[in-house]
Amino acid sequence: MAMGFFRRKRADDSPRADVYEGLRNQVLNLSTDQLGDAFAEVPILALLMETGYPEAVATLAGVVDGTSSLYFSNGGGVIGAGTHAAVADANKRWLETGATYLPQLSATSHAPLPGEGMTQFVAVTPQELRAAAAREDDLGEGRHRLTPLFYAAQDVITQIRLSQED
Repeated sequence: MAMGFFRRKRADDSPRADVYEGLRNQVLNLSTDQLGDAFAEVPILALLMETGYPEAVATLAGVVDGTSSLYFSNGGGVIGAGTHAAVADANKRWLETGATYLPQLSATSHAPLPGEGMTQFVAVTPQELRAAAAREDDLGEGRHRLTPLFYAAQDVITQIRLSQED
């Protein structure tokens, strides 16, 4: 039986789901107090791009301190990829792009996982969470106003993958 990054969730996969939820919640609840004074005035503390697939949700998380991770709701991923300069640079560009799109993201009190075929962006700001969602196809084909944010995130993913090949 072929095994891929994405597998159907089984009852014995709950520890993986717990780890995923823990990592995701850590980013969603990030505060300036945790990051330190150097980041007190930034518009975005962290940015998530999450895409729903039939087998799992893929979450890309970028933090203003350079931390970058890509992880999956059914287990696996890459944590702490921002130690690679190319990943950190791509993460910085993504966050800068995200700052320009903040007015197009709506304030929210929670960010449920996206459904299959959907991609959501969640910005963690010093004041609140801001989010928007769109069909992944529309983002990828340039048919949505958030397409530049999507492609900036794709650059981070590319750099993470390349860093894993080295």
